[in-house]
Amino acid sequence: MRSIVILTMVAGLIATVALPAYGAWRTPAEALTLQQSAAGDAQSLVVASDATAMTLSRGSYAATTADEIAKKQAEAAAAQRAKVALQTTSVASVPVNINLTSPGTGEVRWPLLNFTKGRGLWDSGYHQGVDLLAPAMTPIYAAAAGVVSVSSESYYGYGVAIEIQHVIGGQNVATLYGHMTYGTRQVQSGETVAAGQLIGFVGSTGSSTANHCHFEVHINGSVVDPWAWLQANAG
Repeated sequence: MRSIVILTMVAGLIATVALPAYGAWRTPAEALTLQQSAAGDAQSLVVASDATAMTLSRGSYAATTADEIAKKQAEAAAAQRAKVALQTTSVASVPVNINLTSPGTGEVRWPLLNFTKGRGLWDSGYHQGVDLLAPAMTPIYAAAAGVVSVSSESYYGYGVAIEIQHVIGGQNVATLYGHMTYGTRQVQSGETVAAGQLIGFVGSTGSSTANHCHFEVHINGSVVDPWAWLQANAG
């Protein structure tokens, strides 16, 4: 009898140790599955019944290195430069008659009397005029008679600048004179000027690195080569 009792106690002890801890004290109605018991710490993903499976391949994604980023940025910059160049070519190729008057009439004058020719139209990028290099305070004259449309101490990258509207040979012409010396403008917006009238003095204001007059010519809104225009019309 004593041996039977001992064996019964050992069997009960083994059975108790083998059961999960929560199974020893929960009722069958309160029993939880393994997934339920882990729900407090687990991450879950709910997938709709109509979801479709898809296999990802190595070629469907890529890691970008610093060198690749730099290469892509360089390609984007080159594309932008090509776009600007195309626009520039389109504007420059517009057929415009620049022969508006006889050079000997004096209707068109050179804006500076003594200078050295610098950058021309489209040189070194989107450059819409010609640079007439001269020392600071060299006089600048109106290329033709007209009405001053802009007279400013800070006109975008032109710095101190003047723009004049003209009618020459029946065409609407605008001339612009940039990078003048501060405080040297001799005319104001709305004033009428004569051909060869003093309007300011050479400087290096705005986007400029040396003393010069940046001179532009627009005929009926189109950019034309100001150097060729002066050679064809100035007397």
